[in-house]
Amino acid sequence: MDGYTLRYVGDQALSVEFEEEISLPVNRKVTALYQALAACRIPGVGELVPTYRALLIHYDALRTDLKALTAAVERCAAHLDLTKLPKALVTEIPVLYEGEYAMDLEEIARIENKTVEEIIRIHSQSDYYVYMLGFAPGHPYTARMEHPFSFKRRAEPRVKIPGGSIVVQLALSDIIPFDQPCGWNIIGTTPVLACDYRKENPFLLQAGQWIRHVPIDKPTFLEIKRQVELGEYRCRTYEKEG
Repeated sequence: MDGYTLRYVGDQALSVEFEEEISLPVNRKVTALYQALAACRIPGVGELVPTYRALLIHYDALRTDLKALTAAVERCAAHLDLTKLPKALVTEIPVLYEGEYAMDLEEIARIENKTVEEIIRIHSQSDYYVYMLGFAPGHPYTARMEHPFSFKRRAEPRVKIPGGSIVVQLALSDIIPFDQPCGWNIIGTTPVLACDYRKENPFLLQAGQWIRHVPIDKPTFLEIKRQVELGEYRCRTYEKEG
């Protein structure tokens, strides 16, 4: 496959970069290369980190010959088969779009010249693709493919917003895993944990899958939160049609 660049990131990582755009076709190449290299089980290769348009390959310089690793990457990249990617999964994320849990919702509606109900419908009736995890553990960077909002980041970021906040700008929508600074607009809050260190695999979502936001009321929010605290709640996950 043409259209990629290899970059050396210090002496323990190699970056494979595809076209300079955020798009599903480009990210599918990243996912395909991730799957191919994971299957090769190259000695000395550690974590593989997929991003919007690149794959970062961590390796042990004492166990891996860089020339051999580069050759393996080039072989895999030359024979990527995008038709054999795993079936896409959708995970439903319950969201409370209400009051202090959605502190920017009314402003978003005003900017978009729509009602609050229309904004909730736009946000919750589209599947969002998980391009990558980043910034904070388990933090999913997701986007939908149609009908983006017009607004961008807030002019003044907040010093701290609550973990579980669902934040948006343009076609992007992220789940904030922990209390942290953020300059995006809060459209709602989920009671589920994007990162739960009580679990063997702490991350709720993975790059290459999809999510759908499901509106809930406050009693349901509190009940799901109780189940999450007990370690009993499981998000509904299923294969994506089409």
